[in-house]
Parts: sequence; structure tokens; C-alpha cells
Amino acid sequence: MPFLDWVNKAQATQVAAAVPYHLLEFQSAHGNGNAENLLIQGDNLLALKALLPFYRGQVKCIYIDPPYNTQSAFEHYDDKLEHSQWLSMMHPRLVLLRDLLAEDGSIWSSIDDNEAHYLKVLMDEVFGRANFIANIVWQSKDTPGNNATGIALTHNHNLVYRKSESFRPSLLARNDAQIANYKNPDNDSRGPWLAAPLTRAEHRDRDVYSLTNPVGKEVIPPKGSSWRRPPDKMRWLREDNRIWWGREGTAEFPMEKKFLAEAKEGVVNKTWWPYDFAGSTRNASAEMKALFDGRKDFDTPKPEKLIQRLLEIATNPGDLVLDSFLGSGTTAAVAHKMNRRWIGIEMGAHAVTHCLPRLEKVGAGETG
Repeated sequence: MPFLDWVNKAQATQVAAAVPYHLLEFQSAHGNGNAENLLIQGDNLLALKALLPFYRGQVKCIYIDPPYNTQSAFEHYDDKLEHSQWLSMMHPRLVLLRDLLAEDGSIWSSIDDNEAHYLKVLMDEVFGRANFIANIVWQSKDTPGNNATGIALTHNHNLVYRKSESFRPSLLARNDAQIANYKNPDNDSRGPWLAAPLTRAEHRDRDVYSLTNPVGKEVIPPKGSSWRRPPDKMRWLREDNRIWWGREGTAEFPMEKKFLAEAKEGVVNKTWWPYDFAGSTRNASAEMKALFDGRKDFDTPKPEKLIQRLLEIATNPGDLVLDSFLGSGTTAAVAHKMNRRWIGIEMGAHAVTHCLPRLEKVGAGETG
């Protein structure tokens, strides 16, 4: 497998091991004093190393929204680095995050096109290319913006990796529109069903044979195609009333009946997340203004719906969630609302001025 190289990589790969262990300094307890939820203010490299003795291999889901290296982050982040400096910043943090991740856990990293491809190769190296799950493309903007020129950038990436093959993503619940696709035109006692094609656009000798429809006409797959089922499976479908020939029984392209009652409890996720599914930066800005008296103190906040979607896939109630670039506190807030345990790390003063008040409100049930 090819590896990414950059200036000072050799030193960068030694940083995680060289960071000394130390104790976190306790400041205050809030709400019910649940020690399993931690808001940590300080350098996330030092904080991650301090967490290792207590949380190694225990974090079910990590979400990070690191500086995108586009000169748009808070002043306490150096967000205008050379690519090599940015990679040297990210490498040791990813190594420590990997060590904190549970065997059945996953890590999700938001990024834009400025560093996405560098980060992909770096995470291949740290987590193993075989553990790459997906690049989820999130439609972060629902409009091009007034200052857009050339081709408007309306998406961000979410690179998803697992710790090992033990990771099992959850299915998403079917929405009303998906359920509405299931009908029952023949009043089958097994309930609503979805019509699925019985032909494939590929010729296979074994699966080219004739079928007789209810009005006695023999049909065969069109030239260059074949049935999706071999003869014995097709025979079983016919005997179990699982082939739909249309209301009059005259169809030349039969369909297989897929019953809702027999379907999986949810649907498999996709790598395209439109704004109506996962929110947008405009939603995030509105959430910030509602939380902070009309102020938008964060340039690139993430909407709660985005975090909700990924936690639905990657976690269950009671699981531990970690965000080492906590920003405005969205990950911890959503994790709390979804009955997940959480740890958030943030360097700047807004860990106290913004994250703490927000999480106190969430704990008190003031924001859902």
C-alpha cells in the first residue's frame, strides 16, 4: 500500500508516544455530577494521552471536526498551515484516538476538499485501509451563497473508519415515504409488499427459461438479460404466491413481492446526505443564534441533525462518544439528548463561555 510522506513525518510519528501521561485537573461538577460525562478544556493532544489509562478501547464513536486549514478557524488554532504541518498536527492525534476506540467502534472526521484527500491517505495509514467504511458526502449548504464564484462549494466530507471488523453499523429507521412504497393491490394476507424486478440486465444461460403467466402466455427474459432467480427458486416463488403478474395477470415482466413484514427493521445508509436529511450550515447557524442570544460566534458549526444521524448509525444508548475538537459543543449536546455518555475536549476559552452553558442547558432539559 502506498504511504503519504511529508516534511518532518518521522518526527510526527513519534509524537504520540512521546507525550507524557499526566492527570487532568478537576474544576467543577454540574447537573447530577455524572463523572462519565467530561468537558475538558486544554490541548487535545495532552488530554487524549491523559484519557488513555482510563478509556483505552472503550469509546464506541469518535467524531472530529478538525481545523480545515482554510484560515477560518478560531484564532487559537493555526488554520493556515502548510500541508506538511497540518499532517504533523493530525497524525499523533489520530494515533491516540485509534487507541481510545473500542474494537467495535468507528471514527467520523468532517473535512472539506482542501485537505480531504491528504486526510484519507493519512487515516488509511493510521487505521488501516481495510478499515475504511465510507466517504459520506454531506450537502452542507442548501444555497450557493451570495459570494459564490465559479463553481459553488456546497458539500463537506465525512471520512468513516472502523477499529476492526467487529463494527456493525445500525440500520436507519424507515420513514413514512419509504413505508408508503409498500402496497397490497391483491389483498395478500401477509400485508403490504414492494414489487422488485425479476430480470437482470445480464445474460446467464442457467437463468434463461420460460414462465407461464396466469392467462397462459409463455414469457422469457428479453435478449441479453435473464431471470434473477434460478428455476427452483422461481418455482418456490410461484407456489408461494410471490410473483406479481399485474392486476389482470397479463404482464410480460413479472415482479417479485417483497413483504414489509419480512423486510429488515431498517434501511441501509447511503453515502449522500442531503441537507433535508442531515441539516445544513444554515440550520447550524440558526441553532447557534438561538442558544447564544442571537450571536453567531462560530464560523463553521455543525447542525445537530448531522451528529444525530451519525450517532444513530454508530452507537446505541449508553455508549461512549468522544469529540476532541468540540467547538461549540454540538457533539456532546446531541449525545446527551440521545442518552449516550460523552467526552468533549476544547482548547479555547469558549469551552467555558459557550460549551459549558450549552451543556448545562441540555442537562436541564432546556434545549430538547
